Amino acid sequence: MKKILATLTLSLFVIGNSYADNNIYEFNKWLFENGLTEYVTIGEESEICKAQKKYSNMWYYNKCDQPQYTNNLKIKFYDGWIPEKNAKPNYDTLLYELFRFNERPFKVQGVKKYEVEPSSNPYEFSSELIDDKYIDKQLEKTALLSYLHFKDGKITIDKISPNDRFGKFIKEDTKLRSMSVGRSMASYTLAHAICGGYIDSFDVRLNDWPLLENTLYYNQKLSDILNMNSGDHKYIEAFEFVNSKELDEKFRGSLDDHMLSLKQYLFHLKNTKSSKPRFNYHSINSSIILNYVLFKTGNDFEKILEKTFKDKAKIKNSVFFYKTTFRPRKEGNANIMFYATRYDYLRIAKAMLDDWQNDTCEGKYLKDIFENRINKDTKRIEALGGTSQWPYARGYAGQFQTHYTGINKKRAVMGMHGYGGQHVVIDFEKSRIVVTNSIHENFNFKKIVYGPFKKDK
Repeated sequence: MKKILATLTLSLFVIGNSYADNNIYEFNKWLFENGLTEYVTIGEESEICKAQKKYSNMWYYNKCDQPQYTNNLKIKFYDGWIPEKNAKPNYDTLLYELFRFNERPFKVQGVKKYEVEPSSNPYEFSSELIDDKYIDKQLEKTALLSYLHFKDGKITIDKISPNDRFGKFIKEDTKLRSMSVGRSMASYTLAHAICGGYIDSFDVRLNDWPLLENTLYYNQKLSDILNMNSGDHKYIEAFEFVNSKELDEKFRGSLDDHMLSLKQYLFHLKNTKSSKPRFNYHSINSSIILNYVLFKTGNDFEKILEKTFKDKAKIKNSVFFYKTTFRPRKEGNANIMFYATRYDYLRIAKAMLDDWQNDTCEGKYLKDIFENRINKDTKRIEALGGTSQWPYARGYAGQFQTHYTGINKKRAVMGMHGYGGQHVVIDFEKSRIVVTNSIHENFNFKKIVYGPFKKDK
């Protein structure tokens, strides 16, 4: 028996290391294909390939039949993403994270998509560019990939990372990962489903969806789900399920797994009851929103996505949400992880701005969720590992950040914020938008994202 266990442990160790080496192999290949031969070369057969029987399944799995690459980078590997606080990743580590952000899901994981094709008549921006040396310095020294500033109908700052840093990887059609900005994209998609007559309002009760039955979310108001205010903090905290009397005490799992369907998450919340509502930021509420749209629109889900991004925002390149692999729609297989180009993020934000200012149906939805906003417990969120921007946005409005410090909370400034420094902030009254894309939030958020709106207070 001990021999069997030892063999099993060794096998799992080899498979685990093989998976890690497989990621590195793809990273090295990506570097080589992008001409970064100062970092990577084609070398001799790797040790893991030498250890495998030639032509075996593991030999092929580790790509031993393909060129073997060796890099000279000093990469610090983390268990998950780079911590948002107290981490100082070097350039080599950030380069590897860029690969993980934008390449690895498709090269290694084979992610499926709910994809929207470009508009036949994409919106073209006008520009009246000004120079900003501080933004230049931030791009030269930090993990910032792109910075766009839009005001009064024109782009006034349009910058990307220098070519000797990350700029060589950022082209006009490069799709950049949204992280939690995808929550706001799901909310905007919901607006179009409501305005299309598929859902009565943002305040309906979720009592018509079998997937939620026997969970704390059944019969909840959609508005509470939108505001992360569904009373689920007894079971979920800091992006993880937590032990409780109602849950299997041995179970503890991360909510940061984009390969799971909503049904797989809800399996661990059967026979649960909601507590007194309080703000509790995590992925299940956002997944419920997008998948409720999927459920209510049925075969028209892709049409709603097209109406939102292709027809309304007039995107120039395709955008997409993740689709959970090998899971049917009825299990909630739409995932909030969203990808778009840097300019298409701005196009979508401008569409929201236009909706608000023109008082369209979708604009009324944005105004309704803003009026229905709640306060966040920012100190508790910070203690759980919140990002540097958390203290600035003290309120939450339907998957958007709001109540920015130093700005009157009645003023309609709403932000989309995501891990690693993904930010889209809109001032609906003063027609200003800032969009940043980044690998790690080590840039000066206070000055370059929050600052422009504070100036206009």
